[in-house]
Amino acid sequence: MILAIKNTFAEIGETTLFAKRFFKEVFIPPYETKEFLKQCYVIGYKSLPLVAITGFIMGLVLTLQSRPTLVKFGAESWLPGMVALSLIREIAPVITALICAGKISSGIGAELGSMKVTEQIDAMEVSAVNPYNYLVVTRVLACTLMVPLLVFFADAVGIIGGYVGINIHGDVNFYRFLTQIIQSLEFLDLFPATLKTFFFGFFIGMIGCYKGFNASNGTESVGQAANSAVVTASLSIFIIDMVAVQITDLFF
Repeated sequence: MILAIKNTFAEIGETTLFAKRFFKEVFIPPYETKEFLKQCYVIGYKSLPLVAITGFIMGLVLTLQSRPTLVKFGAESWLPGMVALSLIREIAPVITALICAGKISSGIGAELGSMKVTEQIDAMEVSAVNPYNYLVVTRVLACTLMVPLLVFFADAVGIIGGYVGINIHGDVNFYRFLTQIIQSLEFLDLFPATLKTFFFGFFIGMIGCYKGFNASNGTESVGQAANSAVVTASLSIFIIDMVAVQITDLFF
């Protein structure tokens, strides 16, 4: 038990040093623009179908589950605003981040882990290429930028799912539906929810890179790196969300 706790704190320290190096390398040329754009395409564009399906289902199910309770209290008119607030403030950011942790963090961990095992990273160093700058910086920056955009996309698709859910049991004009949502939203609903998605993206990318970059020799370590990246990234998302909610409640 004590050894496990000691190893956990040691790994947290190593991850912190790994992340500290990122903030140094990100400003040092050469800037790998092509690799960065490629990772944005892989991380962002190729995740759109999965995020779209999940976002639509979230909005639809939340609307169908919430409607009966609001109808009992004669508050059905609050349904669009409630669905939008729930999606934007909490559900869409967390669920989208968890999807990205499962898809992106594991992919990065497995990719870099296989490169580590097959000594491709060592070969890059011999060829006078900075592997950290080329492999880690580009992927972490792409994750930090793409995850918030995916969350915005999930918000929009989730609201459309909510509109479909409302119209299953009624007939609501889309303009009226959208007007009720806009009237119910405030700046403090959007800003904290948007800000924490950048932290989600950064930790998803950083943890995946750390696990893959530090994989031990042997093919078995590739699977372990991918699995560990998903678990650690998912846990970090919940911790960041808890901290963000506490800070928002304290100051706003």
